[in-house]
Amino acid sequence: MDGLGLSMFLPLFQIAADRNESGSAAETDDGGLMRFFEFFHMEFNLANMLILMVVFFALKGLFFYFKGVYDAKVARYFIVNTRRNLLAKFSSLSFQHFVKSDVGAIQNLMTVEINTLLYGFRDYLIILQKGVMVVVYMGFAFAMNAEFAILIMLGGVMFNFLFQWIYKSTLAASRKLVGENSDYQGSIIQLVANFKYLKATGFIHNYAKKVTKNIEGLEAVNYRIGKLGSITAAIREPILIFIVAAVILLQVYVRGSALSTIIVSLLFFYRALTNLTDLQSQYNYFLGKVGTMENVDNFADDLEKNHEQNGSLAFERLQQSLLLRDYSFSYGEHKVLSNINLEIEKNTTLALVGESGSGKSTLVNVISGLLMSNEGDYLVNGNKIENYDTQTFQRKIGYISQDTVIFNASIYDNITLWAERNSDNLRRFQQAVEKASLDQYIESLSLKDQTMLGNNGINMSGGQKQRVSIARELFKEADILILDEATSALDSETEKNIQRNIDALQGQFTIIIIAHRLATIKNADTVVLMDQGKIIAQDSFEGLKTKSERFKRMVELQEV
Repeated sequence: MDGLGLSMFLPLFQIAADRNESGSAAETDDGGLMRFFEFFHMEFNLANMLILMVVFFALKGLFFYFKGVYDAKVARYFIVNTRRNLLAKFSSLSFQHFVKSDVGAIQNLMTVEINTLLYGFRDYLIILQKGVMVVVYMGFAFAMNAEFAILIMLGGVMFNFLFQWIYKSTLAASRKLVGENSDYQGSIIQLVANFKYLKATGFIHNYAKKVTKNIEGLEAVNYRIGKLGSITAAIREPILIFIVAAVILLQVYVRGSALSTIIVSLLFFYRALTNLTDLQSQYNYFLGKVGTMENVDNFADDLEKNHEQNGSLAFERLQQSLLLRDYSFSYGEHKVLSNINLEIEKNTTLALVGESGSGKSTLVNVISGLLMSNEGDYLVNGNKIENYDTQTFQRKIGYISQDTVIFNASIYDNITLWAERNSDNLRRFQQAVEKASLDQYIESLSLKDQTMLGNNGINMSGGQKQRVSIARELFKEADILILDEATSALDSETEKNIQRNIDALQGQFTIIIIAHRLATIKNADTVVLMDQGKIIAQDSFEGLKTKSERFKRMVELQEV
């Protein structure tokens, strides 16, 4: 349409040359346009020609509006599906692979790089559009003067070689930018996560210097990409005019052609070369995002290769037991668990004790389905864990750790994990907060359960955060509760209160406790003593004191 709009000015030149008055009939026959006017029984004159142009350019504006809307829809579809696809794959990533991943690189890719990918997609669409414009204008120019058109094209090809080193430099900088962004995101994550320690120890400014170096490295690469883009923008028009001027001189003074014979072709070729230089600049911007595209593609492939293995059997409730039989687990060459034989009956409480590094946390990760091994069997209700849909199994697991998980959301959303506020969920919510002894605290707040808890529950005490964690798992209606040093960070009085809440749940849930404070596990049905990845003894609390000298010493040291 741009080419047609430009060609509509040609009859105006002819009318201006043939007639002196704008309202009188023109004697020039413009072929197609004359037939157009005759078809509608209109006189071919300046006034009608101008009316036609106004209508045409109004339609052109409408066309570009719909084109812009369509481009926006395509871009939205592209980015939404890309985000959903990556999120779905990331959600299915195996925990075993996640612990070896760079968190900064993941956050950078899921946030910054996805936006950059969108800009790259838009650059790609513009390149296609500019390419079409070049072909259209070239076609018009060839129709007017083929010889002149060929000479201009040769000049354009030579012009393109000048950009090759810029393209290569931009591509290299784009790939480097991905790494710099990942380092920066990782530094920011650690700064926020460890803010309290860094602030309290006065080390925050030292760490800020490290982050500043990340920023300087990142922006140095951005500056280089911007500088290369500026070079292409600065030289494209002077070179374009140089090529056109050189070809005109060649045609007029060497070939002896009349300037009037090439002027119309020149008009189309100027527009063609303008779009060509725009295309080259846009291509350079596109290359600036190639590193991101490669990174996203590699990340998606990595997620696909390392997704967790799922069976087809849906887990409903724990009916029988959790049974580990001759089970071993290794991180690479390092064996962490060795020949574990353990059965946890439904609605019993099992405690895991032992020195740090004895394998307690790894064993819990195996029980919860986060880690899997080919050495030995893990049976749930008599079926191998590999046969279950892992997600359905893990939905029945509640996890309460020393490092409580509190979202920057309301109390209700923290406990229900954003469940709809309907009558059934509100009833379950109330039951959960009462069992966790959280109801009086909520009632004392002006906004009740709509009170925002702040980042990681910064406005709450340790005991309150643990009660929120307990209430969350009760609302979830979990079958299995895992308590990983759940009370170790609390003062003695708060620990006793929380322990009473936990003891009240015994017999209603299958409870697995990791504990260093032995006073918290005196009521456990079974206590398992671990050392160097092996179970060296198991019995009731009192029975293990009699059976194991090591456990007896541990009890005496803590004066339990």
